[in-house]
Parts: sequence; C-alpha cells; structure tokens
Amino acid sequence: MTIKTTFAAVLLTVLPGLAFAQDCRGGAMHEDTTAMSCAEGSMMDHETGTCVPLVTG
Repeated sequence: MTIKTTFAAVLLTVLPGLAFAQDCRGGAMHEDTTAMSCAEGSMMDHETGTCVPLVTG
C-alpha cells in the first residue's frame, strides 16, 4: 500500500466517529429547553419563567 492509500483508509475510518462526536457536544442547535405547564388558574410568565396567578375582574 502506498502512503496515500493508507492515509485515505485511516481518514475514512476515523471521520464518522469525529462527525458523531461533533454533533453530540451541543451548541446553538441543542439549546437547553424544558416543557412546563401551569396549574389551572395560572399562566406562564415568560420573563421570569414561572407560573403566575390569573387576575380576573
């Protein structure tokens, strides 16, 4: 085998693992988000991220 062929074989063996590792480290595409619902009679305050009671009347 020549040096170029050996290099190409090693590169093709390693690249899928590097691509997988790059995807799993997180970033802009994987923001930390949670799903939350508020109890009846309250609503989500998006500024504070908490549930606040509804004021009617």
